[in-house]
Formats: sequence, C-alpha cells, structure tokens
Amino acid sequence: MTRGLIGRKLGMTRLFGVDGSSTPVTVIEAGPNAVLQIKTPANDGYSAAQLGFDYQKKPNKPTLGHSAKAGFPDRGFKMVKEFPLDDESLAPGALVTLTLFTPGEKISVQGVSKGKGFAGVMKRHGFGGGRATHGCLTPRSGGSIGSAADPSRVFPGKKMAGHTGAALVTVKNLLIVDVRPEYKVILVKGAVPGPNGGLVLLKKDPKTASLAAKKVV
Repeated sequence: MTRGLIGRKLGMTRLFGVDGSSTPVTVIEAGPNAVLQIKTPANDGYSAAQLGFDYQKKPNKPTLGHSAKAGFPDRGFKMVKEFPLDDESLAPGALVTLTLFTPGEKISVQGVSKGKGFAGVMKRHGFGGGRATHGCLTPRSGGSIGSAADPSRVFPGKKMAGHTGAALVTVKNLLIVDVRPEYKVILVKGAVPGPNGGLVLLKKDPKTASLAAKKVV
C-alpha cells in the first residue's frame, strides 16, 4: 500500500464530544486516487506509486495518453504525485481509498498556503516598526538594511518587503479524528494549509508506519 493520498480541503468545522468539549477539525475529501504508474527498483531505482486525483475538464494529449495507458481513458488528472510504496500489491488501474488511514493516527498534510500578495516587513516578517512619535515619517519601514563604507552592500537573504504566502507548507503530527468512507472525507484535528478547495497531500509518518508494521508482526 502507498504511504499517502491526494485530497482536497473542503473547510473547517467542529465536533462535539459527549462531555460538551469542542474539537476543531478540517474536512478533507481524499480519494479515491487512481494508480497511474508503479515505479520499481529494477526499472527506476526506487519503489513508488504514481497517483492521480481530480479530473481535468480539458486535458491535453500527453495527459490523456498517460492516463489511458493506466486504464483511465478520456480522463486527465489535475494533480499527479508519487508516494513511497510499502509492497507491490498495487498495479496501474487500481484505486487507493481512505482505508489507508485509521482514526487516532497522526499524519502530515502538505499544501500551498494562501497568497497574500506584496506585503511589508511588519506583516511579512513580524518587524516591530519604527517610532510612532518624535517626527518618524516611516513607522512601518524596515529601517537600515546594510552598512556604509564596509562592506558597502546588502547581504543576500535580508528580510525585506516582498511577496507573501503561496508557499509550500507542511504541517506535521495532525491527529485523524474520524474517517468517513461513505462521504469520502477524512477529519483531521487543527488547521491545514491552503484555501478551501485547494489540493493537499496526506502523508503517513514513516516512523509511525514502521512501528505499526512491527506491532502487526
């Protein structure tokens, strides 16, 4: 089985316990993922499964050909990703479902964060800003950015204003509160990067997976 799935963030809600406690959860539509290709150590040097999720409305010919070769004609996938493969039971044309995950398990969720456009140093990096009194005309600027005569330049990586957000973010150790295969959704505790409707990757923790395998043995 693979060590992950591709899903879509639907939004956040809360679950109430019998004691009245409230747990914030993110609802993620995950699966079924189509297996498009199997990478083997003999042919590719590593073992992995290439999964596809979310059909395209107007796929191009290379995408259609790749999908048709795996047994999905007339279908293109918006996102195609590879996940490590624990065994060779899967084959192209199969479907990977939510049975991969169980409630109580901890996973990592990876997605592209919300884009916030061009932002100053206070919003982007949390700078404190300049004085608000005594004649300060630029209270939200970054102040001095470099030296004068020596070294007479600004060092690379200086925290300055610029584009904020729209970056690949991974949140680790998110607890799976519930798995509902009848609705094709999984509920994880806490927030998940990205906007509602954004595609995310659900990844099993390799350490947790290895410990679970040892317990089964």
